[in-house]
Amino acid sequence: MPLDPIFVERARTHRAYLISSALEQAKAFFLRPKTTTVKQPQPAPGTTPEPGRPNPSAKTTAKATTAAPRRKKTRKQHRKAALNWDKKELAMVGVPGPALRIEEHTVPVTGFPDVRVRLYYPPGSDAGTPVPAVLSCFGGAFRIGGIDYPTTDAGFRRRAADAGVVIAAVDYALAPEHRYPTQLEQAHAALEWLFTEATTVGVDAERIAVAGVSAGGSIAAALTLVNRERGRRPIRLQLLEVPVTDLTGGHIDLRPVREMGIPRFFAIKELRSVAKTYLLDRRQAKEPHASPLLARSHADLPRAIILTAEYDPLRGDGAAYLAALRADGVDASGVLYLGATHDTPIFGGVLPAARRWHDDVVTALRSLHEEHPPASAE
Repeated sequence: MPLDPIFVERARTHRAYLISSALEQAKAFFLRPKTTTVKQPQPAPGTTPEPGRPNPSAKTTAKATTAAPRRKKTRKQHRKAALNWDKKELAMVGVPGPALRIEEHTVPVTGFPDVRVRLYYPPGSDAGTPVPAVLSCFGGAFRIGGIDYPTTDAGFRRRAADAGVVIAAVDYALAPEHRYPTQLEQAHAALEWLFTEATTVGVDAERIAVAGVSAGGSIAAALTLVNRERGRRPIRLQLLEVPVTDLTGGHIDLRPVREMGIPRFFAIKELRSVAKTYLLDRRQAKEPHASPLLARSHADLPRAIILTAEYDPLRGDGAAYLAALRADGVDASGVLYLGATHDTPIFGGVLPAARRWHDDVVTALRSLHEEHPPASAE
């Protein structure tokens, strides 16, 4: 179906941004400082340069610039701009989260930086009865975002309150300062900590799920593989929203990009930059922990629910991963939201599809309260 009207203007703005960024990069390339080599006159035969003066036979260089291009934004500036934009998004199109009891913990990670984990407790969860929990990883192309971003924080609060579960939000380190597999190792350490400390923090260790959005969906999916290899903790569910599951780009679907009028070149360039930022070596994209879709087998993984959007080039990743899970006997289901884009969930204040998305997530998380999970999730 056609792109929802609320996204049409945003698509036009994003298209203009991509073109503007490309033009700025072109200017920076063609107007970069030019280096010229100047050869000094040679001394007369039999003469010696005066002491303290440079050897006139040596070559010297001088830099000449025809124009001064606009300085490229630093990574810190990009992140500050992204945070400011996120604040505006929550105010304009989002739904604020309720006040909840919150705890923060610092979890040590062997061989990698420690990771902060924030626990969002649903109302009434301090009555002494253990509560189901969801280890959640935020989105942001591995390089921006965090649990302090307003829309992310609001989403965690609403899901914890409406589903009656503890959201254990993992504030994993950002790339490229910290590259793969740092984020996955931090998530795994957080998962082990959640199971080990379940009684202490009021969590039911028999009712724990993992979840992630976009890049966070990649981490969450890979986390189930790591858990199968190392600890085999009883994860009850993996909830993946617009996940990245193949960093080789082999399942990117560019039809949505074309239908939104975004030039193919710019879209591919942007998508490739994600893998380039996250991975130290592009060959790592073929590793299952970086691209969960490429695992030899997906057998014995937790049941899965995968949510994708019609106007998202990652819809191919989600569909392919769903098919791979089903082929290996995992109880997996998926939903494609028509007319929706990659960031639809944050539009709960203005978009019916976003509210439906939230309701579907809440329904999935409420299944953790059920006495017996589906047999294939064991």
